[in-house]
Order: sequence, then structure tokens, then C-alpha cells
Amino acid sequence: MSHLLRKPQADEISQGVNIIHDVTSANSGLKYVGFKVVDLAPGSTYTEDLKKTECCIVAVTGKITVTDHDQTFESIGTRESVFERKPTDSVYVSNDRSFDITAVSGARVALCYSPSEHQLPTKLIKAEDNSVEHRGKLANKRTVHNILPDSDPSANSLLVVEVYTDSGNWSSYPPHKHDQDNLPAESFLEETYYHETDPPQGFVFQRVYTDDRSIDETMTAENENVVIVPAGYHPVGVPDGYTSYYLNVMAGPTRKWKFHNDPAHEWILER
Repeated sequence: MSHLLRKPQADEISQGVNIIHDVTSANSGLKYVGFKVVDLAPGSTYTEDLKKTECCIVAVTGKITVTDHDQTFESIGTRESVFERKPTDSVYVSNDRSFDITAVSGARVALCYSPSEHQLPTKLIKAEDNSVEHRGKLANKRTVHNILPDSDPSANSLLVVEVYTDSGNWSSYPPHKHDQDNLPAESFLEETYYHETDPPQGFVFQRVYTDDRSIDETMTAENENVVIVPAGYHPVGVPDGYTSYYLNVMAGPTRKWKFHNDPAHEWILER
């Protein structure tokens, strides 16, 4: 199995709290992005002390209450399945704070991390505040929910989006990359993809490759898998009959999303 592909686990750290994914700098080689998926049974609580790290807490499914011990956001979260295809609520918590997440119902929560030194206010990112974009044409169509885009100054480093790609379509396509700190032409952003499929027995194909092919991996990402993108192009293909959802986390030295298309495939945009 590729070192860029992570399968779900079930590590119960306390009663009713299961860690499904835990991508860290120590186990991934990523410098700017960390990612965790936590499943919570009703009434259970997950607690974390962030130190020099900022975090975007995404209520993937179910309802949760989040507190940083100064502010409390009660019963947030909008959906029981990501495939209801509506935006959800999130909470941004800055470095040098701690937080508690308590499950109001059974819940799945994504924790999106990046190193941070400059403390910012805790912020509830309401579902209705997510801008929704429809990108692409022909067999290259997807819908994007912007949770923390680069136009929102609420975070120091983090960028967080959700993407839906319909049956038989391609996403993150034509292949693009953001692995050069060369603004304004291109920014350096590491990235993770958390995948879900509908129906859940489905899969997608994701390729991660660099110009020099020092990275060139093609992976079958199944439901609840994570793909790590340290560098390179990273297109996603969705087979007929299945719908793809993925949650993207990006971060780098500058909080700006400027990508570069693979010149060999950029002609696709002219169709």
C-alpha cells in the first residue's frame, strides 16, 4: 500500500471517543498540515490542548457542542450524512487555547491543524457562511463548500474546503499542483484528502505525481480513506454509479491558494 494512503482505524482513547485517523508530522512527513477524524458516541467528550497549533473543528456529521472555555457553541452541525450535500458548521480555535467537543448525538468530527504563533479569536463558522461554488464542465464538474478559504482572514495558515464530485466525473482536474513558494504564480501548500463515497462500498482513484516523477503514486481510495499530498499534482477520478465527497485541508508558509496546472493537460480547459 502506498505510504500516501491511510486506511481508517478505531483507536478508542476514552469511553465513546474513537480516533479514526491521526495524520501528524511525525507519521506523515508533512510540516504544515495535521489531520484527525474523531467519532463520538452521544454524551462523550474529546478534549485537546493546542499549544502552538491552530485548529478548524468541522462537524462532519451529527451534532456537537464546542467550547474553548471562554465561548461555547451549542448543538452545532447540520447533517446526518455528508451526502445530504449541504454545508455544515465549524469552529476555528487558535493556538495556545484548549477546547472540548461534546457529542449531542453520535457525531464524526474532523480536526484540521497547522502550526501557528499568532493567536486569533475563536470563531463559529456557520453553515450559511460557507460560500458554495460550482466548478468545471462536461465530465469535470464538482461542487465546493468553502469553510476557510484564503479570502477569510480568520486563520493564520489553514485552508479548509469540502468537495462533491458526481458519478463519472473528475475532480482536482485538470491536474494541478501548489508545491512551489513562488507567489504570485504559485503557492506552497501541503494537503490532505479525507474521502467518503456514496454508496459506501465505492472507491475513487487518486494519482499524486510530480514533474520529475520522484513522487508518482496511483491509489484506490475507499470510503473513509485519507490521501496525503506532500507535493505534486493530485487528480481524483470517480467511477460510474458513485458520488465522491472529500474534505481538503491545506496549509503552507503563506495562506494563499495559487495553483499551477500540468501543462500537458491544460488544453482540457479549452474544450
